[in-house]
Amino acid sequence: MRDAVTSLIKNYDLAGRYFDRNAIDSLKSYFDSGTARVQAAAAINSNAAGLVKQAALKLYEELPELIRPGGNSYTTRRYAACLRDMDYYLRYATYALVAGNTNVLDERVLQGLRETYNSLGVPIGPTVRGIQILKDLIKEQVAAAGVVNTAFVDEPFDHITRELSEQDI
Repeated sequence: MRDAVTSLIKNYDLAGRYFDRNAIDSLKSYFDSGTARVQAAAAINSNAAGLVKQAALKLYEELPELIRPGGNSYTTRRYAACLRDMDYYLRYATYALVAGNTNVLDERVLQGLRETYNSLGVPIGPTVRGIQILKDLIKEQVAAAGVVNTAFVDEPFDHITRELSEQDI
């Protein structure tokens, strides 16, 4: 797993260049947001299970057909699998949030996810909506924890939804 610093160093090293103003500004931005990133991770960690459960409840309020007979979350086993997957997205998005880099999502979550979901008959649209709901709940939780600017929370969740959505065109 790479973070914002190691990725930046790797890119400049491959190009055989010294850091320029853009690189320095990027590093400064990452370090300036470090405390907020750690606070956000702590806020998520303190209530991860509750956030996942709340996101699932909101998703099923919006899309009740998912939990009706024939729906993809119908039966206890399928419902539990949905919660497990949402928890999985949350955990890896939190890693990416702290690292300031989405590489871990590409390596550990997104690689082969669409193919797996297609083979299991898991609909992508509700998955994307669930991740968006989760992001909104997390931003509220992080703001309640005292983080003023929660914009950095968007990056990992938007990356997951964008990658799933682009592949579903």
